[in-house]
Amino acid sequence: MQGHLSEIDIRSILQLLELGQRTGELYFEAYSWNDPSLSVARDRNQYPPSWLVFVANGQIVYAGSTDGQLNRLQDHLHRYGLDGPLDRSIISAISPFNSPEYGYLWALLERHVLTPDQGRAILSHMVRETLFELLSLHSGSFVFKLNSALSPQLAPLEIGPLVANITKQIQEWKQLHLHIQSPEQRPVIPNQELFKKSVSAATYQRLAPWLNGQTSIRRLARHLNRDLLSVAKGLYPYLQKGLIQLAQVQNLESDSATYRLDQLQSDQVPRIVCVDDGLTVRQAVEQILDGQGYEATSIANPLRALGLLFQLQPDLILCDIAMPELEGYELCAMLRNSKAFCQTPIVMLTGKDGFLDRIRARMAGATDYLTKPFGPSELLTLVEKYVGPGDPYRPHPDKLLDKAIEDELELDLLDS
Repeated sequence: MQGHLSEIDIRSILQLLELGQRTGELYFEAYSWNDPSLSVARDRNQYPPSWLVFVANGQIVYAGSTDGQLNRLQDHLHRYGLDGPLDRSIISAISPFNSPEYGYLWALLERHVLTPDQGRAILSHMVRETLFELLSLHSGSFVFKLNSALSPQLAPLEIGPLVANITKQIQEWKQLHLHIQSPEQRPVIPNQELFKKSVSAATYQRLAPWLNGQTSIRRLARHLNRDLLSVAKGLYPYLQKGLIQLAQVQNLESDSATYRLDQLQSDQVPRIVCVDDGLTVRQAVEQILDGQGYEATSIANPLRALGLLFQLQPDLILCDIAMPELEGYELCAMLRNSKAFCQTPIVMLTGKDGFLDRIRARMAGATDYLTKPFGPSELLTLVEKYVGPGDPYRPHPDKLLDKAIEDELELDLLDS
């Protein structure tokens, strides 16, 4: 089953899965950033947002975005006193194509860091938050793929009552639009003394630390273990009186533009590594990028690439999907589990051009997706997007490879 949200709404899709007692994976992708319902602040230089919903026998097992981030889970863990950075290595036993967030939650349960009740509360909140975002979506496409049930399962949720409740919340949310336009707006107290006098001591002590202009309404709901609407309703009277104000959603495009400007002003030659078992592709990538002032290196064997990438420390990785011994999806997921590559742009290269392939790339942690065959302009536009322009008039620097790396690459060329 697949189609567009102009043909059928998300509520109807979920009801069909419930009536048919379906088991599998439901993917949604927004068409673009022009949809007014997309209020979440994400980097618009990357994919339009997408989500996945795992269902088993017509019930929802898990729902979340496909960005592979753990920020949402970290917010929920805070209320149980579990702060600090999350170690992605503990989810290595979970399939890289399942959600890292779900895998991490299960790892915490298995290690008895969380109780089952705490795990169920977190899971329920995450599913509700995702459905609130999905049921607010105006346009996009969807695919449902029959598959074995996501395992293990914690607490499957019935679709009918859940969707009805969230639909009602969305209708009530729209009534607050005069003062609250986005869940990503950040409440701030302009006058601490006046606010302190206007609320109870318990309310002030609970809310004041979060109303600092740094925490969004969405994150506040996670920390307080309450749904988005109830938190917004609680803030609304204070917004009407001017006791609380809302900062605007952070403009991530400006941050990206600054990053690209820093890259442009840097004297360091951007280093790009291409992992592809096709000799023609590797030669073309090196020729195009070297000619434009980049430092390009290609590797044919994905298993050898794992070790070489840690030595080369590239600014950008181009990775083929269909490779022997190790798929590009798996290589990407392994790199994302390492602190060294958690922020490095990884672009998947593939001859496939399907919606499911894009989703799978994102679930593995890919930053972007380039379909083969591609021309020089397409490749250069993508590379410049993430590491800035090269300098074709600057003499190309020697590749800073030590003897061990040179030997590995020589073996790699012989294998190809």
